[in-house]
Amino acid sequence: MKLYTIGFTKKTAENFFNRLKKAGVKRLIDIRLNNKSQLAGFAKKEDLIYFLKALCDIDYVHKPELAPTKAILDEYKKNKGDWSVYEEQFLALMQKRKIEEKCEQDIFHEACLLCSEDTPGQCHRRLVAEYLSQNWENLEIKHL
Repeated sequence: MKLYTIGFTKKTAENFFNRLKKAGVKRLIDIRLNNKSQLAGFAKKEDLIYFLKALCDIDYVHKPELAPTKAILDEYKKNKGDWSVYEEQFLALMQKRKIEEKCEQDIFHEACLLCSEDTPGQCHRRLVAEYLSQNWENLEIKHL
């Protein structure tokens, strides 16, 4: 099973949609807590749904249960918290939520996890993908 990840920050719309199309993504799984921010530009929920379908024939799904809580996110982003603390808290949250049991595996095949960070290094999309990979068999992760 192939699972991609992508962030929209520091990407033009052309670059973003071309990466998805070239990879053969069939479904974009939005794992942002807030997907309606004015700062998101082309990645605001309503615009994103339209562009994905019109430009790439890609389906859209919002899975906020794969996002950190507002408290965890605020501590890291707004209070300039430590990444290792954020990572530990978010991994514990995924375990508590039992995402590996509650998420239907088939929707993740040839899907792409979306968040805002431009690179996967310090990003929850990487943590979600790696967590699922540890709990599901034959999951191949590719960061776009």
